[in-house]
Amino acid sequence: MEMNVSNNEEQVVAKKKGGLNPAVIIPILFVVGVAIFLFVLGSPSNFHEDARTAGHLSVATASLDAKELHPESFMGIIYMGGPIVPILITFMITVIVFSFERFFVLKKASGSGDLDSFVVNVRNLLNQNKVDEALEECDRQEGSVGNVVKEGLTTYKALANDTSLNKEQKMVALNKAIEEATTLEMPMLEKNMMILSTLGTVSTLIALLGTVIGMIKAFFALGSGGGTPDAAALSIGISEALINTALGIGTSAIAIILYNFFTSKIDGLTYKIDEIAMSIQQSFAEFH
Repeated sequence: MEMNVSNNEEQVVAKKKGGLNPAVIIPILFVVGVAIFLFVLGSPSNFHEDARTAGHLSVATASLDAKELHPESFMGIIYMGGPIVPILITFMITVIVFSFERFFVLKKASGSGDLDSFVVNVRNLLNQNKVDEALEECDRQEGSVGNVVKEGLTTYKALANDTSLNKEQKMVALNKAIEEATTLEMPMLEKNMMILSTLGTVSTLIALLGTVIGMIKAFFALGSGGGTPDAAALSIGISEALINTALGIGTSAIAIILYNFFTSKIDGLTYKIDEIAMSIQQSFAEFH
């Protein structure tokens, strides 16, 4: 029994180690986000000819007055959003990268072939007490659902030949085996989902910070100049505020939509596991 528990713990650790490691990936994505801000959005080609004379903007902008920059493209406009923009770009890239990761992980977890057909086939076979044929279906299906069902069916066969336990004890053991198999699979399905959930909220807050900074600059320009507002500085402050707001809301919306999408997929897989688990228990109660 102790050996069994130890093996289960090792399998849980192995499951949790799967997928992308946020501690490694997120710093890399931040560097990519800063590079995009400096060398793509800050490229001289995105600004008016007068600003290009200062050299490559992505390197020399720090020495330029913001009023000397006149964006000629949408990327140049985004660049004018200020220092919060690379953070929001990092958030957007992070959402995209981990969404692709979750998509492929959940696709693999669904296994090969049609999952609904697999559930129907296994249930039909269990109704006829054809456990070996159901195990063959699991081998063909693979994936998280197939793994859980296979573990349940393997325990089913072992308990069917066990004469040391009564029927009630066998049902408890079977239910426990299915629950443990499900527990082993769930960490891999839910890993990194918290990142999407967090960015759905944090993106808006960081964008709000950029908005506040931009409005502070705008009001400062409005109050300076000896009674005559600096129109250029005022417009730059307002545009910075709106750019950050737009980027933050866009990132947050995408993160929330994808989080809910993947959550529904995980719930669907869990429901199918529970559906087959119930069929396994009913079959065992009927035939044994």
